[in-house]
Amino acid sequence: MSSYPLHTIESAPEGSKPVLRQLQQAFGLIPNIAATMAVSPALINGFIGLFERVHASSLTEAQIQTLLLTNAVTNASEWPVAFHTALALKEGVRPADVDAIRHGALPDDPALAALSALARTLIEKRGRVAEGDRKRFLEAGFSLEQILEVIAVVAASTITNYASSVTHPPLEAQFEDVAWRAPVPAA
Repeated sequence: MSSYPLHTIESAPEGSKPVLRQLQQAFGLIPNIAATMAVSPALINGFIGLFERVHASSLTEAQIQTLLLTNAVTNASEWPVAFHTALALKEGVRPADVDAIRHGALPDDPALAALSALARTLIEKRGRVAEGDRKRFLEAGFSLEQILEVIAVVAASTITNYASSVTHPPLEAQFEDVAWRAPVPAA
């Protein structure tokens, strides 16, 4: 159970209200992760600024959702996995590819697999990507600029992944059918 409140636009600190309004308009609701992040105007404003830039990049929404889902699974962040599962499916990512990512595997789609592999490598190796990793990404049809865009997506999703792990937001009813539980680490 979270000790962080689920802020509404009315209850949030003044500096968090514009972001909550923006998210309400974009999604038709204030995602519970944002409602808990609103406790800190510095965090939620930094988060939204980076996410706006990510969604203005050269990557498609399906590609961005693939990255966000991969990052959430790699970071074992339950709320973000459910949320980005729903958004990835909405953006047309094949259910089999979504399921593969949710199980720690790569999608069958070669471009999505390249994105997912690079994101996972960035997280697991703390940003230290080998030349072979970079080469495989470029051979999948991506550019040097897009490697840096993937870093931006990883950075943005790290905010939600870590905030979720700290605040434990409840999962909204509309995402319960795609709920996910992090594997229990081996002792």
